[in-house]
Amino acid sequence: MSAEASYAGILRNMCPRLQEETYVFCQVANTRLTDVIANSLCIFREGEGMSVILPRNLARQHGLTASAPFRLITLQIVSGFSAIQLTAIVAGALADAGIVANMVTVLRHDHIFVPEDSAERALQLLRGISNRAYYT
Repeated sequence: MSAEASYAGILRNMCPRLQEETYVFCQVANTRLTDVIANSLCIFREGEGMSVILPRNLARQHGLTASAPFRLITLQIVSGFSAIQLTAIVAGALADAGIVANMVTVLRHDHIFVPEDSAERALQLLRGISNRAYYT
């Protein structure tokens, strides 16, 4: 039995939703963190410094060096940390389609950052996974 078939209940209810905002990944000096913290989507302390995920316009406003633009797809199902194979299935399907995916799993939902120019295709692919699971 495939992983998709084993997790059909989760996959059929994941309801991927593409957010309107465009995001970028930036490194921010601790001294500048207070400038962006209120509007940051995510902050992660790495060995090299603070990495933040910000709306693109905010990074530009503060003159921050940023990654390429990403769009955010949120899986509406409340999965948290219990959906063991969800990340692997979703990331694998996107990788098989040649779409870069940065997965962020937090307390309730899984979030997927995909390149801005691949966002609609990624959304359709995830909806396809959900639909296949619904009819299996």
